[in-house]
Amino acid sequence: MPPRKKPSSMNKKKADRKLKRAIKQGIVEAPEKKRTSHRKRPRVGPTGHTIGPDGSAVPPIRGLGLQSAFTKLSPQFLEESKRIASNIALTRPLPPSSAIYAKADPGSFAPTTLTCISRPKWNFNMTKTEVEKNEEGVFKKWLAQNDQTILAWQEELDAKRKAALEEDESPQTMPASPTYFERNIEVWRQLWRVTEISEILLILIDSRCPDLHFPPSLASYLKNRKIILVLTKVDITGAERTEAWKAHIHAQYPTIPIVEVESYIPKDQSAVHQGRGRFQASIPENFRVKLIDTIKKVHAELLEPPAEVKSRPERLKNWIPPVKPEVNWDALVEAKGDKVGLAVGGPSVPRSGHDLDEGTTQNESGSYERRVPEILTVGLIGQPNVGKSSLLNALFGVPKVTASKTPGKTKHFQTLFWTQDVRLVDCPGLVFPNFVPMELQVLAGTLPISRVSAISACIHYASQRLPLERIYQLRHPSLDEDPKEDKRTWRGGQPRPVVVTQEKPVVWTAMDILTVYATTKGWVTAKAGRPDIHRAGNAMLRSLAEGRVSWGFWPPGTESEHCGADGAGVWISDREFVDSDTESEQEPEDEESGTGADSDSDATDGEESESEEEEESNEEDEGGQNVGIGRFGALAIDLGEESEASEE
Repeated sequence: MPPRKKPSSMNKKKADRKLKRAIKQGIVEAPEKKRTSHRKRPRVGPTGHTIGPDGSAVPPIRGLGLQSAFTKLSPQFLEESKRIASNIALTRPLPPSSAIYAKADPGSFAPTTLTCISRPKWNFNMTKTEVEKNEEGVFKKWLAQNDQTILAWQEELDAKRKAALEEDESPQTMPASPTYFERNIEVWRQLWRVTEISEILLILIDSRCPDLHFPPSLASYLKNRKIILVLTKVDITGAERTEAWKAHIHAQYPTIPIVEVESYIPKDQSAVHQGRGRFQASIPENFRVKLIDTIKKVHAELLEPPAEVKSRPERLKNWIPPVKPEVNWDALVEAKGDKVGLAVGGPSVPRSGHDLDEGTTQNESGSYERRVPEILTVGLIGQPNVGKSSLLNALFGVPKVTASKTPGKTKHFQTLFWTQDVRLVDCPGLVFPNFVPMELQVLAGTLPISRVSAISACIHYASQRLPLERIYQLRHPSLDEDPKEDKRTWRGGQPRPVVVTQEKPVVWTAMDILTVYATTKGWVTAKAGRPDIHRAGNAMLRSLAEGRVSWGFWPPGTESEHCGADGAGVWISDREFVDSDTESEQEPEDEESGTGADSDSDATDGEESESEEEEESNEEDEGGQNVGIGRFGALAIDLGEESEASEE
């Protein structure tokens, strides 16, 4: 018999929707779910013993799986950031120094205080349960240590800010925001596996802000590995910024090779796509050859015995190279199309006992010995939305792996053969620990926009570095106010004095930008009818993170005169930007997309929108009412005019 339904009312449903929205925005903590078991009464046989399972064992909950996990912002931070974003006037025009990347203040902590966790030591005699318990114990300690460091760092920055405000040495600023990093051990296990099976690692870094994507924690984690830094999205930043960043990175890491790539080329536009830019995965031939030559040089370095081995002839005689000695490099240049990209390996492929580890075999005596690898394995590592899957598709010439604008689309590491000699391993993107503010991580697209609750803080951070009102062609509300009427009376014949009014300078705030953009788009909340600033900020952050608005930092140490004096900040104003009607133009496979906060901007004051929970995954106009004419509004037929025409 089915369980009886609980009686509910409209007020109860509204309260449940409001609670879900508050939990998603980080205002309140999620209540603990009660585990209820509908176990049947055990059957007892004729002898008095239980037949079948007794139901006493409760299956373990596996947590989040491979979904990235991050901390939630406090309600105090959200309220204070929203208040400050409404009051602080933005500096206009932007100074040239705003285009130069300024490293975050680590306070009293060393940049290497935050670390990437390494896989704990294990051996082949340990069971799977023992290995997992050991990893989970070490991970728990590492997580607590990093959390404690970040909390102390945030409190230290807040103390400096409050002290400066009390002494009136600086204007009011945003509170120190926390930094995000990957908190799911399952995602870290994917990284451990990729680094174990790969001889050469390609570290992909976004050329718009490379220092963010190659933090000191990652550099220290891979200090004993052969790596290549790959600058992606150089078609957005341009050659001049890319060369400046290459020189800056080479000064920090002189022994690490650096190469730049492009992963997309424009496709022919058609009327079906209504003028929107279309791109296909492809890498220019010069970038392909340069990348392969760099891998070839690193491969040659791995074939050279270390100095300590060369000094001992007995060790040199038995030395085994860690990579395959002979590789057909010409085949890599010509490898394109359906003949490449054969998917192999991965977490679901069983492994035999004779292949317990890459480059390791078990002999007859039961001991393990190294052997020469039969395949050169190249791993791709990087933060979310940096372009790992896109580079794979560009190298293969055809879509082989799923690439998406939503960060964290790749869930499992994927192993694909480039040629018979070389295979590529695509690692899921994970956010590495670093002393950087949360707003910069959102601007660079490493965090899912749908999970961002501090919309006003992120837009305020972006407005300090980009003239958003110029980019989106917004008009300040004060310019549309009617002039005040002169109601003074004068005697007859006496001329009225001419009053010369001076135009007041326009002062923008982050909240003004959100309100005007929402009003321009016609986005209002469903119930209160206010401008939907959360949806407006969501759309702006998406266009910035996805590269529809071209921007890029200059490296530290760049002269201010070299950055231009047009007040554009990090905005690359010579690139064309076409603002879309709605944010519904995301790729259909963006499963985590959604406005994320399409409720009323004053939801904390008791107002709520009518959107349901399932509508948060859509990017159409379901989150708020769109009062604009719409894309097909011009095709509407006025029945009144049609009837008048028929009467004539």
